[in-house]
Amino acid sequence: MLLSRWRRWRRGRPFWGGLFAVLAGAEICALPLAPLKVMLQQGIAGIPSVLMGIVMIVLGLTAWFSPAQRSLAGVLTTLIATAALVLSNLGGFLIGTLLGILGGGLMFAWQPHAAAPQSPTPTGTTAHPDPQGAQP
Repeated sequence: MLLSRWRRWRRGRPFWGGLFAVLAGAEICALPLAPLKVMLQQGIAGIPSVLMGIVMIVLGLTAWFSPAQRSLAGVLTTLIATAALVLSNLGGFLIGTLLGILGGGLMFAWQPHAAAPQSPTPTGTTAHPDPQGAQP
């Protein structure tokens, strides 16, 4: 039962796109948050990396918990991942940028499942309720 609830939740949103965006954000954030000795050598340049990583994590979580915002989250994730290539240690040594572009694309391309087709009536036609509620 728990597994079926998990699958239904996962299929009702752009799960993989959000996961790749969260992983990309974590990768981009991880490099500037190195030990203090390394961080002191990097200086102020680590701040954009941390901010971009946090924003990408938030965008991935937005895609999970508010699927209606997936298009905006996907576009912003792709733009931030591309900007991280220049502003953040080659975008987490290119891994973060590639994961971010992949995640943003998956978020943008995801579509919710279409409603299940209605069952046919005994005459073989599909039953459609009358919008005014009148009987034939």
